[in-house]
Amino acid sequence: MKTGRKKLLIAVVVLVVLVSVVAVSLRHAHGEVTTVQTALAGRQDVVALVTASGEITPKNYADISANNIGRITELLVKEGDRVTKGQLLALQDNIQEGADVDAMRASLKTSEAMYQAQQAGLATNKAEVQSDQATLDQASQDWQRAQHLYEAQLISKADYQTKQAAYETAAAQLRLAQAKVTQAQATLRSNAAGIAQAKANLMRASDVLNKTEFRSPLNGIVTYLPIHVGETVVMGIQNQPGSVIMRVADMSVVTAELQVDESDIVNVKLGQPVELTIDAYGDQKYHGIVTEVGDTAILSSTGQAASSSQGQANQGAKNFKVVVTMTDPPVTIRPGLSCTGKVTTAVAKQALSIPIQAVVERDPSQLNPPKKGAAQAAAPTAQPNQKPEQGVFVIRNGQATFVPVQTGVTGVDHVQILGGLQPGDQVVVGPYKALRTMSNHSRIKVDNTVPKNVTAS
Repeated sequence: MKTGRKKLLIAVVVLVVLVSVVAVSLRHAHGEVTTVQTALAGRQDVVALVTASGEITPKNYADISANNIGRITELLVKEGDRVTKGQLLALQDNIQEGADVDAMRASLKTSEAMYQAQQAGLATNKAEVQSDQATLDQASQDWQRAQHLYEAQLISKADYQTKQAAYETAAAQLRLAQAKVTQAQATLRSNAAGIAQAKANLMRASDVLNKTEFRSPLNGIVTYLPIHVGETVVMGIQNQPGSVIMRVADMSVVTAELQVDESDIVNVKLGQPVELTIDAYGDQKYHGIVTEVGDTAILSSTGQAASSSQGQANQGAKNFKVVVTMTDPPVTIRPGLSCTGKVTTAVAKQALSIPIQAVVERDPSQLNPPKKGAAQAAAPTAQPNQKPEQGVFVIRNGQATFVPVQTGVTGVDHVQILGGLQPGDQVVVGPYKALRTMSNHSRIKVDNTVPKNVTAS
């Protein structure tokens, strides 16, 4: 009895071992089954976007600064007011400048009065010349007549000499009158020069006075007003800027200055459309176009232009300035508002596309199927100096088959497929852990009850 029972026990143990060996062999022969989520390749518009943040800025603005030292006596606007070109905005203490203008204006009037008086004197002198010329003509005729009479011995020598003296006196008188005219003309020219000088002095004094009156150089909005009545402002000297009294921004053309990461700037071009959201206006969408792409990198940490220092380039994160001109800015928009822009860098209409997470890379050595009898061997590993191949895992005959693909425009969640797939192909999109470790021709089980955008760890 004991021998028979022992044999039965041995037979049971052998049977269990055989079953285990068979199960292990079957499992290695057919491989483990991986549960995945899938999606179908289909046609749709694929839009490539570059997203960047920035702020609203006016295309044109002007800082109104002090031109000389003085105290602000009156502010005629407040921050946020709309102003027109030439409108008086503020006044500076100008008693001395006003007095200088009054003095120069009085001096000009004096010079003009002297000029007018000299013009009258010149006219009188010219009349005297005409009178003396007539007297000389008469004296000349009398002298010539007396000369003929004297030669004919009809008059005495005394009478002849009297006529001669009268002629010479008239000639001298004419020369004196002509000299007075010349002198009067010179004085008149001097008075004209004096008037020009007085006008120049008045213009200079008026300019100094005008610089104490601050007017708007353009139509816009007062966006910055740091000065209060009674404060003293100073002009700029050398490298030291003067006091900024206020800033006027022309909001008829509104721009957004975006800070685009250096990895995305190569895709941004002039004329590309941009969708803008402004934090102050919630989810409202606005539009614009790229009108400027900066060439100089800006350090993200400081906002200053990146430059080399002692031969070594700064290795901090860099952005590039991209200016977007808005086509439909709101009426109440203000400079400095934070915004986010989505630049459309490429569009593929009705392109064959798949979810972007389906695209993976594998080294060629990892795609070769294991040799027969090597099921227990470790999965192939990447070999050095091998270029990874881009592709997707397509469901075929219950297996995940790696198919190389060529990609085009990359959108937010889909990528354009230029070659390697057909519409309707079922591709593996998750979970992430399965895509990361999946090998070619793996046996799979499709379970799309879990949302495809859920990433498994």
